[in-house]
Amino acid sequence: MLTPKIMRQDTVMRKAISSRDKLIVTLRYLASGVDYKTLEFKFRISAQSISIFIPQVCMNLVNLLRDYVK
Repeated sequence: MLTPKIMRQDTVMRKAISSRDKLIVTLRYLASGVDYKTLEFKFRISAQSISIFIPQVCMNLVNLLRDYVK
């Protein structure tokens, strides 16, 4: 249910970060609270990209799970 909301298209210049990887990095960030630089070295995704997609994934998670948590 979350995948279509956070996935992006591949381009000629680069492959998009998979929605699976975005979710894994986001959950790791939320669970451990490590900084973006640490996640950058662990997952080999730039800190700049991480700083863009973590808020997007969190926002989509909240919107998706809002009806299940009261």
